[in-house]
Amino acid sequence: MFRSYLSGESEFAVVPVENSTEGAVARSMDLLLSQPVHICGEVSLPVRHFLLRQSPDLNGIQTVAAHPQALAQCAGWLREHLQNAEIRPVASNAEGARLATQDPTLAGIAAEQAAALYGLHIAARAIQDEVQNKTRFVVLGAVQPAPTGADRTSLILSVPNRAGAVYELLKPLAEHGVSMSRFESRPAKSGNWEYAFYIDIEGHQDEPQVAAALGALRAACAMYKCLGSYPIDKTPSED
Repeated sequence: MFRSYLSGESEFAVVPVENSTEGAVARSMDLLLSQPVHICGEVSLPVRHFLLRQSPDLNGIQTVAAHPQALAQCAGWLREHLQNAEIRPVASNAEGARLATQDPTLAGIAAEQAAALYGLHIAARAIQDEVQNKTRFVVLGAVQPAPTGADRTSLILSVPNRAGAVYELLKPLAEHGVSMSRFESRPAKSGNWEYAFYIDIEGHQDEPQVAAALGALRAACAMYKCLGSYPIDKTPSED
């Protein structure tokens, strides 16, 4: 999806960034850092995983193929029901479903809709370990939403490797009354034990107090990247 968006084939891309069970989606986070992308929206969706194969039961399954996040989210179920099966990480759940169309001993983990798309049976339903499992996605696109009064701004920052640098990084937010809803670090892959900090703050970059905080952050950072401001997803949680 990143590739399609960056090549201009797609106007928008919807990319997973964090899961309520497994945490950050590392590959997405690294691409947000390294690629020239802009976030214009977000959505959080419940995750329901289905086991898909050519037969409607579990008999004869030797391999289960899916994206590593899906495999991790279903690890308990797989240990209980398919303990002898090979677990095969693949690039996407769609790839796992595609492989299942070619091998009757292989099952893929994917969304329910993939069964109809690939002509597969649902061998088991809702196999995720956590009932309330959700994934947060961000929408990549060139548009810049106007402030709504309920917005989020996403940043990637790095600071000099010295004592107190992270404290100083967060200080402008407190000084300007801006709340932080997410703070996560990832290796900057420079080889020097440096880290990039992924930060979500409440508010829109065009709001005066947020703009002032961002200006102070920019001055304090060794690297500053504003990914964009966008409306906070208000989709009600499922019971």
